[in-house]
Amino acid sequence: MQKETGFDSLCVREIKENRTTTPHVLPIYATSSFAFDSIDQGMRIFRGEESGHVYSRFGNPTINTVAEKIARLEGHGLNLEPAALFFSSGMSAIHSLILGLLQHGDKILTQANLYGGTTEQFLKILKPQGIEPVFTDLSNIDAIRECLSDTSIKLIYGESPANPTMNCIDLKALADCGQQHGVYTAIDNTFMSPCLQQPFSFGVDFIIHSTTKYLNGHGNSTAGALVARDKALMQEKIWPVMKLAGTTGNPWDAWLVHNGMKTLSLRMKQHSSNALSVAQYLEDHSQISKVNYPGLPTHRDHELATRQMKGFGGMLSFEVSGGLDAAVSFMRKLNFCVMAPTMGDVDTLVLHPASMSHINIKRELRLREGITDGLVRLSVGIEDVEDIIADLDQALS
Repeated sequence: MQKETGFDSLCVREIKENRTTTPHVLPIYATSSFAFDSIDQGMRIFRGEESGHVYSRFGNPTINTVAEKIARLEGHGLNLEPAALFFSSGMSAIHSLILGLLQHGDKILTQANLYGGTTEQFLKILKPQGIEPVFTDLSNIDAIRECLSDTSIKLIYGESPANPTMNCIDLKALADCGQQHGVYTAIDNTFMSPCLQQPFSFGVDFIIHSTTKYLNGHGNSTAGALVARDKALMQEKIWPVMKLAGTTGNPWDAWLVHNGMKTLSLRMKQHSSNALSVAQYLEDHSQISKVNYPGLPTHRDHELATRQMKGFGGMLSFEVSGGLDAAVSFMRKLNFCVMAPTMGDVDTLVLHPASMSHINIKRELRLREGITDGLVRLSVGIEDVEDIIADLDQALS
């Protein structure tokens, strides 16, 4: 019989997990490291001869399970086995992707109407490190081909639809162009989620998600994901950056995203239905000069969106007649819609890009891309659509 340990030792030491059957819901593995059965197993794992968890900065059962689910959603029905990594935010996913693929002297071909934070990262963090962004209209394939005559461009990075103008990119044409020139392609799919758009089906190499938004859907976690078509490339190039830069997500946020994804399909259908009704209402309102929603036949990319999306999502933007003062006055009168610098939650959220998300983008640049002083971004929730429209109506009156 083994000698009983001391009381203090019993307090400190782990005892064998008292579980007889498999948990129905993914557990939160709140552990920083993992114990090896033996020194020999530890050496095999560190040499790469045996798979196994080592340290939660490298990976964790909760984190890895959620990443795998996101990868399966993006690859569903496509005869692919993509790989995903789970990050502390969408921004850290973007940063890790670029640091893994590019080096000093390389360039990123991108669009000027990106999310403001992404543009800032490119200009304020990556450009001083010698990785330069080149801005062009990614909806113009001829312009892309002309830019790609510069062989220092190694990555094409886009959003479709773009934040907040909702302009769309022809993903197949973009991917084909990248493949012809030996350039990686990456698309931020946050606005659509894999429910409504699968960039891999058009040949794109990488997909970015701010899982904070639709994948989670409930506004209670901050995290991001990167999904790669090529599993080996992800392991070789991106995983070391995540591991060594410490951009890994945490088990708690991963678990919250996991719970949110269970209702993703249901939520996206309701978001899309409500957003179309709101867009139609706004398009007919005398105080609104323009509505940006791909589901409207009047949207510049409606035909393209119909081809490459399964639905049009919950995001839209619109211009209040009268510019900045009118937009601010409208937002001050809102009661039901929530003013918050995020999107993709179950409740309806409103934001003024010129004074909020794009405040650090040069005015002439954002105006050129349609981000005017009177533009309002609306993340349409899953509430009763009549309540959303009633609030907008009274605020516009």
